[in-house]
Amino acid sequence: MSTAASEPSRPLVRGPALRRALIAGARRVIARRETLDRINVFPVPDGDTGSNLAFTLGGVLAGALSRRSRGVGELLQRVGEDAVDGARGNSGAILAQFLAGVAEAAGNARALDAAALAQAVRAGAASARQALSEPREGTILSVIGAFAEGLDAGPAGNPGDWFRRALERSRQALADTPRQLPVLARVGVVDAGAQGFVDLLEGIQDFIASGAVDAAGVADEGPAGLEAAEAHGELADGDPDHRWCSECLLVGEDMDRAALRAAVTAMGASCVVLAGNRRRLRLHAHVADPGALFELAAGFGRVEGAKADDMQAQARTAAGAVGVAVITDSAADLPEALMQRYNIHMVPARVNFGERDYLDKVGLSTAAFYEMLRREPLLPRTSQPPPGDFRRQFEFLLSHHPHLVYVGLSRAVSGTLQAGEAAAQRTDPARAHVFDTGNASCGQGLLVLRAAELAAAGAEATEILAELSRLKPLTRTWALARDVRHAVRGGRVPAWAGPLAEWLGLTPMARIRDDGRLKVVGGLFGRARIPERFAAYVARRCRHGQRYRAIVGHCDAPADGEALLAALCDRLDIAEGWLLETGSAIGAHAGPGALVCSLQPVAARPGA
Repeated sequence: MSTAASEPSRPLVRGPALRRALIAGARRVIARRETLDRINVFPVPDGDTGSNLAFTLGGVLAGALSRRSRGVGELLQRVGEDAVDGARGNSGAILAQFLAGVAEAAGNARALDAAALAQAVRAGAASARQALSEPREGTILSVIGAFAEGLDAGPAGNPGDWFRRALERSRQALADTPRQLPVLARVGVVDAGAQGFVDLLEGIQDFIASGAVDAAGVADEGPAGLEAAEAHGELADGDPDHRWCSECLLVGEDMDRAALRAAVTAMGASCVVLAGNRRRLRLHAHVADPGALFELAAGFGRVEGAKADDMQAQARTAAGAVGVAVITDSAADLPEALMQRYNIHMVPARVNFGERDYLDKVGLSTAAFYEMLRREPLLPRTSQPPPGDFRRQFEFLLSHHPHLVYVGLSRAVSGTLQAGEAAAQRTDPARAHVFDTGNASCGQGLLVLRAAELAAAGAEATEILAELSRLKPLTRTWALARDVRHAVRGGRVPAWAGPLAEWLGLTPMARIRDDGRLKVVGGLFGRARIPERFAAYVARRCRHGQRYRAIVGHCDAPADGEALLAALCDRLDIAEGWLLETGSAIGAHAGPGALVCSLQPVAARPGA
């Protein structure tokens, strides 16, 4: 008898079983995302760990786990790549690097025995730790490490018992996290990322025990002390020097990870995670200026899928008790102070100058936008946010609020609203409500503000939607373009109209019609006192005796904006008025010098 024949057969992990096990684990994490959001207090209390892990694993479910693979190695490679491409948040990026490290160690294997699987997991744990610039114990890293150590002990009998013992080691490491991180002990919770990894393992264990992959019955119940985490208000302000949780995917050839990490650290970033390989890298960092981070990253590879979440707004959401969250898109122009006061969330559109894409008002400020508009030979293009950007924020908000209302850009001028609707349908259409303002810029901002006031006063979603429907036809927006040459260059105005307007000294005016489209309604001849004459035109079309709210926006023309607001106040009863610089939704089309004004009748009982 040969030696090989005398050896006992070794159980092997094969592709189909591993795929189903990972599906079960991913579904369990997704089912538990709201609990994970609620216990998220480290590294910052932004309450989005569950949403980020769910988004990361959702991409893996829709990609690598949705189709068969020829073997374990190929499956793990696809899982790792999809996780890196779709990773969100600190824990999502760490998990992605763990999966990528496991895949690299597994290589092209068609199947793995216990020793090879333990070795791959150990390599993944080391890879995850190396992805962080400042690894901390008491986090997902500790639980991953404990799982790897548990598998190293060897199967010693039934493979199911072997996995169960490693899972138990992970549970113990999870229970230890409050002793390792004082902030967790103070609030009375375990680390959210670590809990998410244990949830993943428990889903796999359920599959091993039953062969089932359905997570519909997984209870989303928080541990004892959850209420303390939700009410831990002193954490809600976050770190103003690292306000933005920023991420992007870098694509290139032989990218220098060490140099990128050093450069990002040198700019003062915190929570830096680099997941992936030399060809595809997911960069995660907490910074004060996302635009500077993305600009730096562009020196190492092509920047794709950039995103930046306002962790201060997220922390206020996690600590608050408002029943309805209000969210809009970056086409809405509203003063930053009001956005913060009412904790209004925003999904940024994309602004493109040549080969570079920017996040409107986040990765590219309005001031920087107009500077580039004057400097760059290429005209900017704007594009709607993808549905995934809406869905990620919707999932986060619904993990902390019973309902949300998205107050969106007019359907008639952009596909942004449709992207929000698609996200609402995929998230929870009974709780995610979408409202078409039929407006843009300052008019959209006024409707967003009214929705946020009502939400802060405790109104239900149905009440907010009813009030928005009432105010929609009463909220009116006008605009003028001081220089039509910009619109001519962009093809939005016929070429013959530019010289004619210049020769006549004509400044065209437009308003947003009831159908949500912008229509030219007249023009002002001559260049003198344009803001005052524009105000007179608007005032003649308003009902006198009515009190109004007004927002005036200017495109890099603050003096004209001030003059327009003052002239409106002279002619109308303006109860509240705000002046701001409009974003790219107007600036990209009307050019520098353009002015916008929007008026809304004051509610009979403000704040009611």
